[in-house]
Amino acid sequence: MIKHYYSYEEFREDLKALTKKIDKPFDTIMGISRGGLSMAQMFGEYYDIRKVYAINSIGYDDTRKLDEVKIFNIPDLSETKAVLIVDDIVDSGDTMVKILDILKAKYPNVMLYTASIFYKKSAKIAPDWFVKEPLCWIEFFWTVDLKEENE
Repeated sequence: MIKHYYSYEEFREDLKALTKKIDKPFDTIMGISRGGLSMAQMFGEYYDIRKVYAINSIGYDDTRKLDEVKIFNIPDLSETKAVLIVDDIVDSGDTMVKILDILKAKYPNVMLYTASIFYKKSAKIAPDWFVKEPLCWIEFFWTVDLKEENE
């Protein structure tokens, strides 16, 4: 399997590129755990938004896609007007579709926007904003850096 190491420097530059593309107002940021958490934190700082939440999903076991995506830890959005949902990659689109379905059902009056660094054109859904299409398996710095140093 061909892999690409995705460094912090690339991440920082891609987040800057995303901020130039995002053109809708939002008052809340929600990172899909785990890949979207670093994005959510940094966007919270950049946009000076304190309502930064996580929503959990499990769709992979290492590199193996699971049969069903599990979603849990749904934040309370009752005081929210618009949410920017962020994740590192929209691969099949299963996770994003399921999260959007759950949030739309629970909070029908909240605007939902999506952004990701990577987006595969074969996915079921396209994020509102993205930066790149992955050409191989991405090894994110937050996944591998600490492991390499401790081995």
